[in-house]
Amino acid sequence: MPQERWCAIMKKTTLSITLLSLILFAAICPSAEAQKKKRKPNPAMQPIEDVAGLPRVLLIGDSISIGYTLAVRELLKGKANVHRPLTNCGPTTRGLSGIDQWLGDKKWDVIHFNWGLHDLKYMGPKNENLADPKASGSHQQVPPAEYEKNLRTLVARLKKTGAKLTWCSTTPVPEGAGGRVVGDAVKYNAIATKVMADNNIPTDDLYSFAKARLKEIQKPANVHFSTEGSQAMAKEVVSSITKALGK
Repeated sequence: MPQERWCAIMKKTTLSITLLSLILFAAICPSAEAQKKKRKPNPAMQPIEDVAGLPRVLLIGDSISIGYTLAVRELLKGKANVHRPLTNCGPTTRGLSGIDQWLGDKKWDVIHFNWGLHDLKYMGPKNENLADPKASGSHQQVPPAEYEKNLRTLVARLKKTGAKLTWCSTTPVPEGAGGRVVGDAVKYNAIATKVMADNNIPTDDLYSFAKARLKEIQKPANVHFSTEGSQAMAKEVVSSITKALGK
């Protein structure tokens, strides 16, 4: 068989095998979008219907607050309608863009809020998430000075709602947690303490609560908490909300 014809046959065969491999891969390994659709929605991120006559409470925060939302809701069942934005509220920059939508146009009795863990985390030179803090070009997503400025703007907006406000301190960064530096939560909490003092807003000190029992309630080398840890924090959150409600 002439060499040219042999090469042509081999090219066609290789192309056919490649196409078949791609088809099999697509069938066996569904796309990320397909996997996302199959994933059960987090019940904490589903809207709730108000029970008439009960006060309305709004939880604003990142995945830490998402973790304790259901437990808070259960503990306040029959006492308050507990809502949250149907998203991770991320850093203060996301708060600035989303706060009006999250507040909506209904009355809030209590707003329990936090920003911090996403502000203090490190991004790469091209905004890669959770970058090595020591790497060249790494930077905090929202540096301290900007964090304070953003937080003051957000507090001013929250005060306009007329709700009782409660600040929730940022929980600790443990050893080994990638993209963050141990001790930065203390620095950002110090900034927040100053802002809240200037606005006469009480603090739900989840930082101190968690710090005293990190090995019991926090995942190893991870800023997130176990289910039991989130439930423990929920009790602290409920205590602060109940106090703000005057009950």
